[in-house]
Amino acid sequence: MREIIEQTGAGIESIEFSISDNLDNLEESIRNYRKRLKDMNCPGLTLHGPFMNLDPAAFDSEVRKITGMRFHQTYIAGQELGAKKIVYHTCMNPYVHYLQGWAERVTEFFGEFLEEHKGLEIVMENVFDPQIEPVLDVYKILGEKYPNFHLCFDMGHAHCYSKIPVLEWTEKLAPYVTHVHVHDNCGDRDSHASLGAGNIPYKKVLGLLPETEERTWTVECCTKEDVSRTFHVLKNIVSG
Repeated sequence: MREIIEQTGAGIESIEFSISDNLDNLEESIRNYRKRLKDMNCPGLTLHGPFMNLDPAAFDSEVRKITGMRFHQTYIAGQELGAKKIVYHTCMNPYVHYLQGWAERVTEFFGEFLEEHKGLEIVMENVFDPQIEPVLDVYKILGEKYPNFHLCFDMGHAHCYSKIPVLEWTEKLAPYVTHVHVHDNCGDRDSHASLGAGNIPYKKVLGLLPETEERTWTVECCTKEDVSRTFHVLKNIVSG
């Protein structure tokens, strides 16, 4: 990470505070990660929130309570470490959730969360979501009331987990997206490959997500070489 930061000047999106063991020992985890950020000379930080076994749309009140607690812990870490944004998953699972009523429950959860967490920017990321409209429904209700709430668009997830073309996802979500996860795949699995190694029409996708004052991008590839390669492709497309 230090080498990539030195070469590119990019910041970090960290998953350290999506891991339950780290959240269980939050003060120590924050202290240790602060040292790591200093060692890497990181110029900017986004945190990725927890998602394993969590569910903002849960009917079970205790599951919702635990989800809120874990989300809150990541938020505290973000405040302590000077993060600018925190990414939280929708946690939609089409094998578990019914679409009917899903957006209403997620809106209720994030509405309560945002009421108590108004400082850092919160962005909600699509993962297994099969449809665009429920994600938009959540944003359209909350986005007007909470200016720190926006969407994170994951192009790889949209391409491999939804039957709706990734360009349609991009066109409909773009006005509300302030953070983008950039990687490629062949539509068969979430391989987190470098741009051009899959079949996402990434130039068209990124062309719909040009540089703005609010918008940021994270390269989510698995190897140092793929991260560097994708960073330079991304930079050339986004900045024109």
